[in-house]
Amino acid sequence: MITGGTRGIGAATAELLARAGHDLVLGYHRDGDAAERTADQVRRHGGSCVTVPGDLTREADIDALFTAAARLGRLSAVINNAGVTLTFAPLAETSTEIIRRTIDINLTAAVLVARKAVRVLGRSFGGTGGVIVNVSSGAASIGSPGEYVYYAAAKAGLDTLTMGLGKEVAADGVRVVGVAPGLVDTDIHASAGDAGRVDRMAPQIPIGRAGQPSEIAEAIAWLISDRASYVTGDTLRVAGGR
Repeated sequence: MITGGTRGIGAATAELLARAGHDLVLGYHRDGDAAERTADQVRRHGGSCVTVPGDLTREADIDALFTAAARLGRLSAVINNAGVTLTFAPLAETSTEIIRRTIDINLTAAVLVARKAVRVLGRSFGGTGGVIVNVSSGAASIGSPGEYVYYAAAKAGLDTLTMGLGKEVAADGVRVVGVAPGLVDTDIHASAGDAGRVDRMAPQIPIGRAGQPSEIAEAIAWLISDRASYVTGDTLRVAGGR
């Protein structure tokens, strides 16, 4: 299962996992066209794919994702990827509505998805174990002053969730891991009103460029695999050295 699974990092991860033989449930909010394009790509690689619209701040919509997954078979991994930035501005110039919505989607919804995932995957709940991947952000450790400190704060909370929940459910057969991308070339920047942000910030990255969604997808694929079987409670930074 991938929340926010039909655009950007989510779509790249879906395509990579489909090539590896996974069937997928992809959650999305509004963009039905993008959902269908991503589902078509998954099916071309031989995987089954179900797309589920919804608002992850609503518990009923989270339940709908897991219900769809149950119809496909045994759930093995939940990739908590849905996230938004909404705007770029100093905190003092940002509305309460945007701050609340940003924190609700990037942190509160992720906590609720993780809770449901533990109830499905955990052996004490009748599950067979599995992996939760929380997609954080490099912003969590640099604070992103002047852009979106409230988004950075939400992602820092997600890192703490990964650390604490990873310890809490390790004995229940569930690994909880995180990925913290740096600057990645997706449409999240344009959606928040700054289409030129990637080109403007790329020179600040030690490796000299923005990351590609496929590079973050590779990290996620490794973390859910048996090759990462001894990793839990940690967040892997994939940020080009920044």
